[in-house]
Amino acid sequence: MAKIVYDEHYKEEEYFGAPYKGLIDFFRDYEPKGRVLDLGCGQGRDSIPIALMGYDVTAVDYSKVGISQVKNKALSAGVNINTLVGDVYQMNIDQSIDIVLLDSMLHFYKNDLEKESTLVKRILDDLRGGGIFANFILKGKVREKTLKDIIRQSQFEWEVLTEKYVNYPESKSQYHMLVIRKVKHD
Repeated sequence: MAKIVYDEHYKEEEYFGAPYKGLIDFFRDYEPKGRVLDLGCGQGRDSIPIALMGYDVTAVDYSKVGISQVKNKALSAGVNINTLVGDVYQMNIDQSIDIVLLDSMLHFYKNDLEKESTLVKRILDDLRGGGIFANFILKGKVREKTLKDIIRQSQFEWEVLTEKYVNYPESKSQYHMLVIRKVKHD
């Protein structure tokens, strides 16, 4: 059902608008550039600019329409992006991934709470030491607390690289930006 909904939304080019300035700033300034897994990439609003900054991007979404647009935009922009039509809830996070990006993927609504919590737990568990989890979630005390509780309950130690609110002018809203790095232990 959701696949069909997004296929319909994505008939409109740039349905969700431009990427957040905070997201662009982080990826522009972060070194070293590495491999990014953009889960729920939609039409590629983050994948394309991140790839243009020199990152090796794999973009995953279950919408064939969205993935087709990512491929076309990447070709037009002259960048190579690995694309995959697939269920982000079933993706494996291999040890070559440096950054996992979830932009507007999580809502923690009652019906999706278990599924989304399980996804975050799996990402946190599977991400390699030194790997980064970058999450953008609609501002909200309950959502933010849920995410932070999952991170706090993780068996791993995390370093906060960035935590702030970023404006999203297209919807006149704010998103909570949380970028954390899994601490490596020797």
